[in-house]
Amino acid sequence: MGDMTVLSTTDGWTLLACLGLGVVTVLTRGFFIAASKPMPLPAWVQRGLHYAPIAALSAVIVPEMVMTQGALMTTLLDARWMAAVAAGVWYFKRGGVLGTIATGMLVYLPLHIGLGW
Repeated sequence: MGDMTVLSTTDGWTLLACLGLGVVTVLTRGFFIAASKPMPLPAWVQRGLHYAPIAALSAVIVPEMVMTQGALMTTLLDARWMAAVAAGVWYFKRGGVLGTIATGMLVYLPLHIGLGW
């Protein structure tokens, strides 16, 4: 009975948008699967895809680093900044993603949980 309540209050446009997104997803992914022979990507697309992971990571990380509660941070005494600096130092001295993440978290967690930064 609870499921019917949710469906009856769902806007028709929302359902249409969800169905449309599903159709577009199936078509775009199915296009590559249904092709009879491999379709090589142009060189410029392949070059661009090399930058996609760092662009996506930056889009997620940078706002989190410079904003608190939707406003720009006014202090550098924040656990996120300290962790980012420590992780950056690790990365440029030793390299490696796992060590960078571990270093950042080893600095962030005590400052955030222990000191409440």
